[in-house]
Amino acid sequence: MAKKIYDVVPPKTAKKIEKDIKEFFSEDKKKTKRRSKPKREGRSIWFPVSIAGGVLILIVGVYLFFKLPRVEVQIWPKVDVLSFQQTIEANKSADLTDIEEALVPAKFFETSKTLSEEFQATGNATNEGKASGTIAVYNKSDPPTPITFKAGTHFMSDSGMLFKASERIVIPAAKKSGSKITPGSVKVKVEAVEGGDNYNISSSDFSVPGLKGTAYYYNIYASSDEPMTGGYTGKIKKVTDIDIQEAEDALTKKLTSEAVAELENQISSDYILLENAISSEITNSGTQTKSGTVTDNFVYEATIKVSALAFKKSDIDEFAKKYIISQMLEGKTFLDSSLKVNYSATAVDISDGKATLDLDFSSGVYQNIDKNSLALSLTGKNLSQIKDTVSSRFGDQLSKVEVKLWPFWVTKSPKSQKAVNVILKFE
Repeated sequence: MAKKIYDVVPPKTAKKIEKDIKEFFSEDKKKTKRRSKPKREGRSIWFPVSIAGGVLILIVGVYLFFKLPRVEVQIWPKVDVLSFQQTIEANKSADLTDIEEALVPAKFFETSKTLSEEFQATGNATNEGKASGTIAVYNKSDPPTPITFKAGTHFMSDSGMLFKASERIVIPAAKKSGSKITPGSVKVKVEAVEGGDNYNISSSDFSVPGLKGTAYYYNIYASSDEPMTGGYTGKIKKVTDIDIQEAEDALTKKLTSEAVAELENQISSDYILLENAISSEITNSGTQTKSGTVTDNFVYEATIKVSALAFKKSDIDEFAKKYIISQMLEGKTFLDSSLKVNYSATAVDISDGKATLDLDFSSGVYQNIDKNSLALSLTGKNLSQIKDTVSSRFGDQLSKVEVKLWPFWVTKSPKSQKAVNVILKFE
């Protein structure tokens, strides 16, 4: 019988279909629930994580496998030593190092310094204080007349001690009344002719020795009412010629040392200052204390000018390097770390700004090695091929070659030039 086809589903049929669909989905939901419950409990979180982790590890492993491999080629070139001796001139007029003219630049430095210092006098002397006092000089001359004595007139005490007047003396005339004569008098300051405490005499009578043998000797006399004082004897120091000379020598030595130190502090560390390239000149020296002056100490002062000619070590090294390079064979390379330079000044004219230097210098040279070109030629080769390639290019110009492949599984150098590292060793 032919199957009926409905354009519109009859109500009974529609309800039946709806019921069947609900039952189907209800049963399917229960099955799904039963299946998913144990999955959430055991595999829902870690299973996808572990899969993702494994994939990541695989990717990293593949990346490292292709990116980590590298090769290190260590090469020890044979080094030949070139040695030379050369006389050059350091000149303050030169601006640049010139190997053809054998010149290096030099620089002139100058400083001055003044120093004063106190020194002890060593000369021995006797310091004798002279006693002094006042006397009254009398004039009893008859007929009465004033008497004048010059400064320095001597008076002798009754004990035999000699004194002298410190100034001119005018003694008034005596006064006469009948047979009585009243002498004229004047006060006079006197001083012992010698030092010493034996002149500290008590009040005494004095005569004038210079009048002895004349009529005035008994008519001109003197006396003191007070003792003479101030006389003494003691040891003292005085300045000698030797003291002054020794002071000059000691101060000059000290001043020179300090001035040179100041000059060296002005010069930067890249300059070389040779001992025989320094000159000093004492421009002023002396003391205001004369030889023979009685004193315990005296001051000596001096001024010095220090000049020097210096040059840079870097300029000397540059000259040596340029000279060696000019003498190298073609295809050789200068080994900077092996440069050695010794120098000494044989003649120095500081005022003219010139110094003659004897140089003794040497350096190692080796075969040119283009590391980039060599690295490119070593890509994609195994250990044996790398060594053969290096040996064929440089032969006996090398003393040793070492090749290191990394990591351990690598058997060939990578095809990238950047992964091939060529290292030159000079140990």
